[in-house]
Amino acid sequence: MTSFRAAVEAGDMDAAVALLAEEVEFHSPVVHSPYRGRDAVAPILHAVAEVFEDFRYVSEVGGGEDGVDKVLVFRAHVRDRQLEGVDLLHHDAAGAIDRLTVMIRPLSALQAVASAMREKLA
Repeated sequence: MTSFRAAVEAGDMDAAVALLAEEVEFHSPVVHSPYRGRDAVAPILHAVAEVFEDFRYVSEVGGGEDGVDKVLVFRAHVRDRQLEGVDLLHHDAAGAIDRLTVMIRPLSALQAVASAMREKLA
């Protein structure tokens, strides 16, 4: 189990943020351009912890030729929408997460996430 997964499952978003590289790149399922830097990503991760209900990782897959990529599959709900998603993690040479990409399905759940996150971050 990755340290990131353990932190998120424990609801310790400060610990999850501490695992990010200073110059982490976060690719959101909602916006086109990535967020760059731990300071930009931290409030997003904290908001996700409040918006997603019944969040749980259901699978973890190691991958990549260099062994530094992980795929974490999750399920949750937001408002009245059930969702499935993946966190794609890439680690730098020091072991910090330098790229985090999130994908969510179905579209109606992603729209609910976008709306709830917009309200939370406003």
